[in-house]
Amino acid sequence: MNTSSKDVPELETEATLSSLKGSHAARRAMDYYLNPTPGEGEKEEKFFEIRSNLSSEEAMIHASDLLRCAAATAYDAASGLRGPNRDLAFSVVHMIDLAKALVDKSLEGQRS
Repeated sequence: MNTSSKDVPELETEATLSSLKGSHAARRAMDYYLNPTPGEGEKEEKFFEIRSNLSSEEAMIHASDLLRCAAATAYDAASGLRGPNRDLAFSVVHMIDLAKALVDKSLEGQRS
């Protein structure tokens, strides 16, 4: 079958490629495949930074405190709900309490 150039639709590859120029996502994708070890200058910025000298025990203590606050917030939010939404919110409270218990148990093991 012989196809002339009139039968093939023109693709706007130039427009598509130029729209990706400067795209952070495109650069990350290319780095993933072509540059698996990015340089020091391309270090990704984080919203929160954990101190490099934070001990495991200190981290677990802070995690326990955060879980306690999350449980209190979820419990307060669940108290104002009814029906399935209330059950769902209290299941979140339960999961947070379980996570806090695991963190606290880990802390007990580190201290003994």
